[in-house]
Amino acid sequence: MKSEKRKVKSEVIKIEDFIEYIAHQKRYSKLTAAAYERDLKQFQAFLQAIYGVSELTDAKSVFIRDWIMDLKENGKMGSTSVNRKLSALRSFYKYVKRLNQSFIDPTAKITALKTPKPLPIFFRESEVSDVLSPTPVESDSFADVRNDMVLEILYDTGIRRAELISLKESDFNFFSLTLRVWGKGGKERVIPISDILKDKAEHYIKLKRKLFGDVENFIVTDKGEPAYPGLIYRIVTNSMKNVSSLSKRSPHVMRHTFAGALLNSGAEINSVKELLGHASLAATQVYTHTSFEQMRKIYRNAHPRK
Repeated sequence: MKSEKRKVKSEVIKIEDFIEYIAHQKRYSKLTAAAYERDLKQFQAFLQAIYGVSELTDAKSVFIRDWIMDLKENGKMGSTSVNRKLSALRSFYKYVKRLNQSFIDPTAKITALKTPKPLPIFFRESEVSDVLSPTPVESDSFADVRNDMVLEILYDTGIRRAELISLKESDFNFFSLTLRVWGKGGKERVIPISDILKDKAEHYIKLKRKLFGDVENFIVTDKGEPAYPGLIYRIVTNSMKNVSSLSKRSPHVMRHTFAGALLNSGAEINSVKELLGHASLAATQVYTHTSFEQMRKIYRNAHPRK
């Protein structure tokens, strides 16, 4: 007698199953997993309230379109935020399809909303130099040493905030001057580090161990606990507010600054793509557009026939 292939009923697939999958198997960051969970539960509440449907797997394409319209009505939510929620749905239904090949994905015919593509903004090189110590910080304050370490590693490597938070001491190789980083989707990449970053990291690790013992996480709070997104954000914004006139002074601006500095110095774009951990070249090319705008500004200000 032929053994029947086990079928997974779509109705038993819960949001919690999916969140556990992306957190542990796909290795999504805690921030992404939490955002996806909020978005999915919001859509589930919409289905229940409007259509009396309690399971996401019972949703139809028209339900999703109605949800998008509801989110956009009266300027309640911008296109970028709506697309992020739609991305959460796509990921969930892709997971369902993986478990049940006969499942029909209701997002298959849903098109993402058009969004403006603003050019990234940068800190000036002089502004970053003003806040970064050229040598390891000698201070009785752990926070001073840690804060300088955060700024140095963001500027020197261009890693994302979530990647910084997840760093372990073992990710550093001070012999080869490299740093191992786990990016989106658990993709690993290796980034070269400078002698300055090496010296600062060694000094920081020594102080951290003296104060808190053998702590696995690289960046920690003043009490030796694992760092969290708000801490990294405050370190960057508070450090840059006295030197930069930008209205946005987030860790991601430091990542833009890293990319812009490399491209403006003649780095090959594919190499920058790999360093940033971008999945496609299109994500990196936005920095070349910014560099061109900078050249245009220089031309208009300097050329006699502008």
